[in-house]
Amino acid sequence: MFRRIPFLGALIHLSLLIAINGQVIPDQVNPERLFIEDRLRREIASGTTEQKRNALFEIRNFRSERTSAIAIPALRDRDETVRATAASSVVFMRPREAVTALRPLLSDKMPFVRKEAAYALGKVGDPLAAVELIRSMQRDKDREVRAAAAFALGTTGSIDAVGPLTAALEKKPTENDEFIRRSAARSIGQLAENVRGLNESSQTPESFLPERYKTAAMLDITDVAESFPVFRSSEEVLKRVLLDRSETDDTRREAAFALGAIGNPSSVAVLRAQKGGPDPYLAEICREALIRMNIPE
Repeated sequence: MFRRIPFLGALIHLSLLIAINGQVIPDQVNPERLFIEDRLRREIASGTTEQKRNALFEIRNFRSERTSAIAIPALRDRDETVRATAASSVVFMRPREAVTALRPLLSDKMPFVRKEAAYALGKVGDPLAAVELIRSMQRDKDREVRAAAAFALGTTGSIDAVGPLTAALEKKPTENDEFIRRSAARSIGQLAENVRGLNESSQTPESFLPERYKTAAMLDITDVAESFPVFRSSEEVLKRVLLDRSETDDTRREAAFALGAIGNPSSVAVLRAQKGGPDPYLAEICREALIRMNIPE
């Protein structure tokens, strides 16, 4: 009996290192954990660039609020690759603390760092980040940073982002802003789903939804625009995007997803019209959107 105790203890410690469904693992402090954290602090403070990045990856794998805080000094490191890596290592802190730590990186001199900071703020998913992300989407000189900010806004839960995201879609499409437009349409849909209390926005529209989800979706028929009029103007823009053949396929698919998430009956006709189109992915997304709205085949 007693010989099994060390093995059981090892299993318990191992469970601390494994993330379950992307959740933050509850902190359990023990001497070995304290030793590891002390080593990580030293590596962050005085290690080589490679050692610092490896330490940051290790911190991220803990998915722990306590351990994530060790990465904060790395956000100010002289090396841009360290700063960029640190951005994804602090996302398991308390949301408001993580946002406060990440905000300055949106003004970093290196576009790569700003982009990683935007994605990290999206993972944090706090409305407090919306103002800075909107500013980055609208004003940053680097298009990849603007696209990352548009992408991240979808998970902030901030309705204030709907208007700026819609404005990004009102511009004439060009090759240079393809990902920005796609991300803006997607984020509008995610924000609409958030209002409806749905948690399925991580499902990519390119993938066909499982039948069990399609059935469950029929139970939710809320028209988001009734409670949040800002979505009405978004809906009209999204319809134009969906019908515009000059838009990329991915952008049109995201627009269809967003229309289904908003759930306004006025979108039924345009969604039905695209069900028989040549793009099978778009056709399926339109069908899923109609199911969400409880519209019969």
